[in-house]
Amino acid sequence: MSGFPEVHRPDHDAVNRPLVLLHGGNVANWMWEPQLAALTDRVVITPDLPGFGERVREDWRGLDAAADDVVARVTDHGVDGPFDLVGLSLGALTALRVLARHPDRVRSGFVTGAPLTPVGLGVRLICRVQLAFWRAPWFWRGQAVAFGLPEDARARYVSHGLSVRRETMAAMSAEVFAGGVPPTLHRYTGPLLAIAGEKESAGVRDSLASIAQAAPQARLRLAPGVHHIWNVEDVVLFNDVLRSWLGGTVDPRLIPAASRGAAVMRTGARR
Repeated sequence: MSGFPEVHRPDHDAVNRPLVLLHGGNVANWMWEPQLAALTDRVVITPDLPGFGERVREDWRGLDAAADDVVARVTDHGVDGPFDLVGLSLGALTALRVLARHPDRVRSGFVTGAPLTPVGLGVRLICRVQLAFWRAPWFWRGQAVAFGLPEDARARYVSHGLSVRRETMAAMSAEVFAGGVPPTLHRYTGPLLAIAGEKESAGVRDSLASIAQAAPQARLRLAPGVHHIWNVEDVVLFNDVLRSWLGGTVDPRLIPAASRGAAVMRTGARR
């Protein structure tokens, strides 16, 4: 549907590891367009997940299947060795499954906005109401505003949201709402940066502690002043944070988050 390519190659020979970017739910791989100008020194692969973008007609078969699908597509694109991995929201959940199921394929992980805490009855009821208005453009415009998307990014978000099948959303939501960290995430022992937007829900912020329990090497951070889809909301900050991480450091503007609970230390210290 989007016509956005999955593989983005540098003008010259790549000097760094390939990078794989996994998009969020109800968007597609085009959400990473603001990052590409900052990633010209490597091959960047932005696959559509099943049920989204060019694959909107495909069924959602679960996070494990999506993770396996990502690795298979990356390999089909000629990357058969380790790659750096980034995921946001649904992409973050999928990235965690990639780390758990294919730890040898990932050199470093960067996940943001991963909702891992089980949701209650209230949220489930809200989801049912949302499904009732799934084909209403005003619903998607409201979502875009709630996520803090800038005006020039909302039209594409609304258009794609209207293309996603209700069946995809229902199946995906049921799995995401159950919460939980992949049971074999401990198999991945490489670098891992886990982030939540400072203005995200408490459930997403609290999920950082769950990641740390399964992967003690994870560095936990809050991105200051942003909501869920902050790669679009604050392109400069996101790109700087990502480039720093790919270079082996954590951007000092990120707020260190406590490994237990949602307490935050507002200092520039790094773990």
